[in-house]
Amino acid sequence: MDNHKIAQILTETADLMEIDGADGFRIRSYRNACQALETMTEQAADIAATEGRKLIDVPSIGKSIAAHIEEILRTGELSVHKELLKKLSPVALEMLKIQGLGPKGIATVLSHFKVPSLGELETLARQGKLRDLPRMGEKLEQKIIRSLESLQLTAGRRLIDVADHLAVELADYLKQVPDVKSVTAAGSLRRGCETVGDIDLLVSGGDAKDVATHFLKHPQIADVIAHGENKVSVHLKEGIQVDVRMLEESCHGAALQYFTGSKLHNVALRDRAKRMGYKLNEYGLFRIHDEQLVAAATEEEIYSTLGLAYIEPELRENTGELDAAEVAEGRPAQLPHLLRIDDMRGDLHMHSTASDGKFSITEMAEAARDRGLEYVAITDHSKSLAMANGLNEKRLLEQINQIRSLAKQVEGIRILCGTEVDILADGSLDLEDDALAELDVVVGSIHSHMNQPAEQMTERILKAIENPNLCIIGHPTGRLQLRRDPFPFDMEAVLKHAKRHGVAMEINSFPDRLDLRDTHVRMCKEIGVKLVISTDSHHTRHLGHMKYGVLTARRGWLEKSDVLNTLPAEKFLAALRKSG
Repeated sequence: MDNHKIAQILTETADLMEIDGADGFRIRSYRNACQALETMTEQAADIAATEGRKLIDVPSIGKSIAAHIEEILRTGELSVHKELLKKLSPVALEMLKIQGLGPKGIATVLSHFKVPSLGELETLARQGKLRDLPRMGEKLEQKIIRSLESLQLTAGRRLIDVADHLAVELADYLKQVPDVKSVTAAGSLRRGCETVGDIDLLVSGGDAKDVATHFLKHPQIADVIAHGENKVSVHLKEGIQVDVRMLEESCHGAALQYFTGSKLHNVALRDRAKRMGYKLNEYGLFRIHDEQLVAAATEEEIYSTLGLAYIEPELRENTGELDAAEVAEGRPAQLPHLLRIDDMRGDLHMHSTASDGKFSITEMAEAARDRGLEYVAITDHSKSLAMANGLNEKRLLEQINQIRSLAKQVEGIRILCGTEVDILADGSLDLEDDALAELDVVVGSIHSHMNQPAEQMTERILKAIENPNLCIIGHPTGRLQLRRDPFPFDMEAVLKHAKRHGVAMEINSFPDRLDLRDTHVRMCKEIGVKLVISTDSHHTRHLGHMKYGVLTARRGWLEKSDVLNTLPAEKFLAALRKSG
């Protein structure tokens, strides 16, 4: 069992303890241990199995937590975790996903009602039975209903990075079968969607029976849903469904096109094929009048036969891509030349140990350099975010001096001075203008008062944009995927104001956010607002999340010229609203 899975069990235990009203110090010890496990480069299982080494030697892991980790490694579960679930109800952990409820609210509900499911909780809320509980009220009751409705829409989905990592692991495993030529992820994962319902893997080459037999030996399979001649469907222990399809190489392109989707794109493409005298399915493109196969091996030849340029998977959502791909006589296709990960030169949003990051400025910069970046901006939090150890003006100016000194010592990458300054409730910025004026990059973000009405939130953001020091609006809608809805505001008014004042909008690549989302990204392109793509890294490994921001940008039809941090450092600084 790896560190992530151990940390997940300990995190759930801490959550359950908080609902149960346990001592805050004990709860913190669990959370600190989880943080240590997530940031360790070595596996706890390896430490525990090595003679002469002890888990208690790891910072933040005490004697009792070490015993818990050893129990998890030995049995795959934790008795304290099981006892709390039995005491409180298994639905308690699901209730933590409900916005506005929190551990104390959950404890209150469970003390008055035996709630077996979120569906039963919704029934109670709709019957008006929660509003009279202590510290509840009608307003919170309505918020619970809205949150439950939102959860229903995303039930069973996983963040793209989770699905991506699982798909890579499974693909590597399947490639161990002799004569397998390729294993390709299809479906929403291949299209770069922000969340994924299940994983589709297409296997070309190798014997289908051998592929199925090998796959069904994978240790993470929880149960088998179906096992046919050319397809195996399973549930992993993670809870996600995986469908593995074994294909003939001759029809690989047709199957890849079909199973990539989207459904609406495929319907439109099949309609086009039919109008042109063809039939299109997962086995190939056939002439209708004689059922002759005309294309199947590659996606490119299918699109070409239908008079279309190749359409990248991220664009296949039936939002104008077929019209743009049409190759008419005398007129080339109008598809965008989509941004690529190799086009990115800088990362403009990351945190160091000065606020809530896990690594020093030097370590973050060197890790970014090793990933091929040419420049980074260190953007630690500002003072109002006390829980993240935000910097006041004095500490910020000291950090600026530190970065300027480090610039002479860290070779191969340019370090820019920046901040992620809070946009306060009234739209003012959390740091004085004199301090902000010393910086190369100022990212303004909202972290508080997210329940403001849409009109008030819009005015708040418009006012922030008018501050001459602001360069970029960070994670503009404030959403946390599968956990927190975006706060409401007039997006079009904000984007037009941003364009007028030269402020860029951020695509935050952190998988929990992916904010802006793809539809808003495309709106930026249409209005003419420039964008940046950044990782919001708090750890060196988070720098790898850039790929997910690029996928979102591609889904929003962005080209290299639409993104400021594809420019070299000097040109990037000149293109910002202000450069330090």
